Amino acid sequence: MSEQQSPLCAVEDIPEGGCKGFTLAPRSTVFAVRKEDEVHIYLNACPHAGLELNWMPDRFLDRDKEFILCTAHGAMFEISSGRCIAGPCAGKSLTPVAHSVEDGQIYLQI
Repeated sequence: MSEQQSPLCAVEDIPEGGCKGFTLAPRSTVFAVRKEDEVHIYLNACPHAGLELNWMPDRFLDRDKEFILCTAHGAMFEISSGRCIAGPCAGKSLTPVAHSVEDGQIYLQI
């Protein structure tokens, strides 16, 4: 990690079992999901049509908070792997974003 790199956020900024979206550049967004004290980060783009997954800020999960949900077409993805298990892109996966957690802060590995 570069010493000049800023953290994305603190782990505690993402509620356990919750998610949070981030804009990195005008057309580049990612989201982080925290589940069982692990953080998973993906590009905010459905592999089916390239659309953003959420229709409201920080709304990336299904009602039971068990899967990532694409609100455009109803595709469902495993949180831990990003693999689509239902919907028009079954078998494809979300694009993971390399990251590290240091001293309670999340850093993207860009």
